[in-house]
Amino acid sequence: MQAGGNALKAVLCSQPAKVSPLMTEETEQRGKAVPALVRAKKILDALSAGGKPKGVSELARMLDLPKSTVHGLCHTLVDLGLMMRVGPNQFAVGPHVLSWANAFEGQSDLTQEFMRIADANDLISKQAINLSILTGREVMYVACRRGTDPLGVSFRPGVRLPAPFTATGKAMMSTMPRAEVEALFADGWPEPWTRRSVPDLKTLLRELDETRERGYSIDDGQLRDAMVCFGAAVFGASDDRAIAGIAIGLLSGEVNEASTSLVSHAVQSLAQKLSHRLGGNRH
Repeated sequence: MQAGGNALKAVLCSQPAKVSPLMTEETEQRGKAVPALVRAKKILDALSAGGKPKGVSELARMLDLPKSTVHGLCHTLVDLGLMMRVGPNQFAVGPHVLSWANAFEGQSDLTQEFMRIADANDLISKQAINLSILTGREVMYVACRRGTDPLGVSFRPGVRLPAPFTATGKAMMSTMPRAEVEALFADGWPEPWTRRSVPDLKTLLRELDETRERGYSIDDGQLRDAMVCFGAAVFGASDDRAIAGIAIGLLSGEVNEASTSLVSHAVQSLAQKLSHRLGGNRH
């Protein structure tokens, strides 16, 4: 299952923070904005705020940008569906923006439905149950139902961790084509968190095969020593790949045949219920 700079890598509320090489790289890049992207955002903001179509000259004056720059960006944004032409010389916000708005709303539904289902679960009461989404080669936690066990762990929403070491990451990646998984790590492999962290891509691909066969994933001390996590994928209406992952964690001393059976079945059941609430039928 599932700091350079002030970035936090610690997901365990009761544990000390640990420095993340991945998050260090991310922090170092934060001040390096892409100028064309910033200008494109300003154009879209201007169109959104005004409530009416605008031409290139008006946008250039408003934003203090060269007309040639605005002209080029507008045409690119039209090609991408982010803007549309209104008449011969004006532009408005395009239809593709709506898909992003719908995605944001869908994520909100995702977390709300997760909390309803997790709170209603009476089989797993001591352990934390967490929900995450895949962002590149990391997972980002978006919701967590805290466990009642004082020795349990709490995964804070917004924290990102290397996907190969987390149960949710492996559950989600198991639904992706092999080539896409390989592409995620073309630029290198994340530093291990423990001696048991997945050491390379070949091992990860083998674990993803095992995850598909079992129906659930396992993080056996790969993220934190003495913690074992079980994860399952959550699907939306498209059913082609996971949109999220659910995981439940145990202290390694609690893991035996009975608890493994209970928790692995519970996480699959929770993922199936959440998928059905979101219109998915793959499970």
